[in-house]
Amino acid sequence: MSTDRTDCLFCRIVAGDVPATVVATTDRAVAFRDIDPRAPLHVLVVPREHHPDVVALAAADPALLADVVALGRQVAEAEAGGQFRLVFNTGPEAGQSVEHVHGHVLGGTRLGWSPG
Repeated sequence: MSTDRTDCLFCRIVAGDVPATVVATTDRAVAFRDIDPRAPLHVLVVPREHHPDVVALAAADPALLADVVALGRQVAEAEAGGQFRLVFNTGPEAGQSVEHVHGHVLGGTRLGWSPG
């Protein structure tokens, strides 16, 4: 997949063209704070390479998906004692607002269940 998507917000964040509060990086993924946090810890983890959603990423590069999950775990260990929820929304009806796969790392409080 292309890493040169000037129309994609997260590709622009990865490229450094749009500011974000980056908390961790690897050579294949970037973790940054969500601008509208839903928990004390709310970090988005994205691959540097553009994939539209988690299903596409899993099909194209399972090792990259594992890297994204590992970076999410690293952030959660550093900021939430390793207890966290990792959520991937797929499609607009599921809440995906940016068409670049991203995992929401949520933690830092007791998380209830809310499907909405």
